[in-house]
Amino acid sequence: MTDDALVISDRTYKSRLLVGTGKYRDFEEAGAAIAASGAEIVTVALRRSNIGQEPDQPNLLEIIPPERYTILPNTAGCYSAKDAVRTCRLARELLDGHTLVKLEVLGDGKTLYPEMRETFKAAETLVADGFQVMVYMTDDPIAARQLEEIGCVAVMPLAAPIGSGLGIQNPYNLLEIIDNARVPVLVDAGVGTASDATVAMELGCDGVLMNSAIAGAQDPVRMATAMRHAIIAGREARLAGRIPRKRYASASSPVDGAFF
Repeated sequence: MTDDALVISDRTYKSRLLVGTGKYRDFEEAGAAIAASGAEIVTVALRRSNIGQEPDQPNLLEIIPPERYTILPNTAGCYSAKDAVRTCRLARELLDGHTLVKLEVLGDGKTLYPEMRETFKAAETLVADGFQVMVYMTDDPIAARQLEEIGCVAVMPLAAPIGSGLGIQNPYNLLEIIDNARVPVLVDAGVGTASDATVAMELGCDGVLMNSAIAGAQDPVRMATAMRHAIIAGREARLAGRIPRKRYASASSPVDGAFF
């Protein structure tokens, strides 16, 4: 495995796989799958998870301790910039000044597509307030550039709708974003199996964030292991450089100079 690292907002990570905490049967399964994934960044939906705002309820931080993982609070379930900003500020209070967040402002409950007008508004407010914003977005190269100009530390275009498992549906848009970005580009949403994660990395993404693909698998712990290897394989293949695609066969052992 290469020793190149993922750098987000001046922090360095060995793993390029980011995982979520939702949709598991229980905390025990979630903890085992997260550990098997090798992820160092774990995203938490503050509106659906307890990380201290409900003292009498089980605390998710018991299975993802902040001393071991970088906790990435996200604004899943927010449909306006106002709600997203409020959620991030609550996370900062609960996590002792933590400012790295995943901004997610949804447009509707059916597709869970980002509402980009509200996303821009929230990003501007959060960056001005000192947050380091990783932002869930459409696969729009222009929007990616604008969010980078606002000051977001990573852009996270969807590969397909959240939870769909459809895989990489937009490779050319992703390539355009990757080719022009000066901040990390991470696929967020749409991954269904290990090969999808590998394709994302081979395209040149800096990382992949996923939840449903692992938590919804028949064996989440085994799928988490598969995803860990898929991310490594895709990154290594990208760095190695694939052979050109050709229409016709090309012998592995050329005959030029052969003694016959």
